[in-house]
Amino acid sequence: MIEIKSRGELEAMRAAGIVVARALALVTEAVKPGVSTAELDEIAEQTIRDAGAVPSFKGYHGFPATICASVNEQVVHGIPAPTQVLAEGDLISIDCGAILNGWHGDAAVTVCAGTIRPEDAALSEATRASMFAGIEAIQVGARLSDISHAIEQSILTSATKDGVKYGIVKDYGGHGIGTEMHMEPFLPNYGKPGKGPRLIEGMAIAIEPMLTLGGNKTDELDDGWTVVTLDGSRAAHWEHSVAVTDDGPWILTAPED
Repeated sequence: MIEIKSRGELEAMRAAGIVVARALALVTEAVKPGVSTAELDEIAEQTIRDAGAVPSFKGYHGFPATICASVNEQVVHGIPAPTQVLAEGDLISIDCGAILNGWHGDAAVTVCAGTIRPEDAALSEATRASMFAGIEAIQVGARLSDISHAIEQSILTSATKDGVKYGIVKDYGGHGIGTEMHMEPFLPNYGKPGKGPRLIEGMAIAIEPMLTLGGNKTDELDDGWTVVTLDGSRAAHWEHSVAVTDDGPWILTAPED
């Protein structure tokens, strides 16, 4: 079952999305060499709770933190820790979720501590561009896999431009969102167009491509959460929660401005 929301319910999701956007903005500002991922987690949790919301990740299936902080070869679900201190040039993907009045917001960004390497900048931008390509494909009447196809084509275009073969992580992807964080449908970040359910007004989908500078194979660490690239290559992750409307895609986790 795919959850369909009313306009008022989507507006409630937008309120949750604004909380997530604020938290990510403050955490991004704090990213620099010498800062621990636990410190970043504290900033996110305080921001979310100050807004009257609840961190949606904390306690989710036992996850112990407010954000997922995935550094360098870590793709997603990295657990913040006081001992994980960012070094110059570290690439970090920050995934954040909040629940406000029963509605979820979920978004992710990739940033660098200090001076970013050119190849990391290109990787992050290719991931971000593919996310927006997927968002632009969200139209009433389109098929779900049209989004997947748009993401993949954008990645291939960036790969040609950058002279790099980016690895598209295939074990993880986007998902429906609303009264729960992870809902139907699952959205791969690759595939042929014209397949899957039709998009109708009131759907909400988290679009979240994950790319690597190497292969697409991943492994899960012994902590039961942290996903890393099998070849040790760096990864990037961008995400927005987006509503399907008759007026086109509505980015629910965009900053207020």
